[in-house]
Amino acid sequence: MPVSRHEPDLALGSRVEDGPTRYEFHTADGCCAPDAFRPTALALLEALWGADLGALLVPEANYGVVGCVLVGVADAVTMTETSARAAACCERNVAHNGVEATVSTTARPADPGRTFETVAYAPKPYTPVAVGKQRVANALATLAPGGTLYVAGSTSTGLGRYEDCLADLAGDVETVHDGDARVVAATRPGTVDPPAFVEPREFTATVDGVDLSLVSAPGTFSAGHLDHGTRLLLETATVADGERVLDLCCGYGPVGSYAGSVADPELWLTDDDAVSAACAERTLAENGVDGTVVTADAVSGVADRRFDRILSNPPTHAGDGVLADLFSGMERVLASDGRATVVHHRSLDLSRHFGGFRSVETVATGEEHVVVRLSGTRS
Repeated sequence: MPVSRHEPDLALGSRVEDGPTRYEFHTADGCCAPDAFRPTALALLEALWGADLGALLVPEANYGVVGCVLVGVADAVTMTETSARAAACCERNVAHNGVEATVSTTARPADPGRTFETVAYAPKPYTPVAVGKQRVANALATLAPGGTLYVAGSTSTGLGRYEDCLADLAGDVETVHDGDARVVAATRPGTVDPPAFVEPREFTATVDGVDLSLVSAPGTFSAGHLDHGTRLLLETATVADGERVLDLCCGYGPVGSYAGSVADPELWLTDDDAVSAACAERTLAENGVDGTVVTADAVSGVADRRFDRILSNPPTHAGDGVLADLFSGMERVLASDGRATVVHHRSLDLSRHFGGFRSVETVATGEEHVVVRLSGTRS
């Protein structure tokens, strides 16, 4: 479970007589806008409160504001997230507010074959436009004929491009709410054939004479090339046959694929992002490497296992709470004589996260990155 204060972080007044008097939300670093409600989420609530929603899908649900509140007027609510961390917050907030909703972590808007009468989508501000357009197109396809897709945004988050995309796919697009954020709506036509705005990217990289075939996707970290930090990590780390190895924050899988190419370990890869994890599975297959890929927040997907080696290029931009969960998780799953090898930018001081380890050693320094080896957990 993501780190969050015991008390809810945010609250909204309720409009339902027989439901909660107010809705309360726990958030966490790594979620979008953890310190304040997003204007796009509030705009969706304003636009949809009086509508006949039927079965509602909320893709990229973040920590669940739209889904939890609209349980009061929808027949059923499904929230999906590409982020396992955000999905865990959704589940916590569903339980905390005493509402009924389904939450899942998935690379797709919803499971194939499921249909909905309404979809409510608020693209996150950092979503690449092509990725957002793909989600709009896929969301439209999840609707039953005659169902309605609502998209909330602003000029700065690319709403105009999403609006154009909707017009191309569905015809008429109507503005149904205009304020701090705007909400547009379109009706699903009889048939929808979603175009491919996003395609997998395949490329190669060579590290210490080892050729790697890599599969990424727009929106994943360093999608078009092997980044310098990961390369330095691979040039520094050692892996032996039979070792239990964890590639933590695996992205599209270059570290795990390298480890499985130079040795024969028991290999696990985990990432918070379902799209990255799906790419990692393809990358392993392209390199003929056996390994298990898990979509999970920090080490929650491997909490019952122990590892001799942990290799990680953690998302230092994601916030201190994310890093705290990652490093405390490393302490829990690292074997007593194991080692964690971590790369990060030289300009960052992560020493406050190393307190659970008895030994901290700098083992490589590059132009922009440093590799540290952590061992001997104190717990």
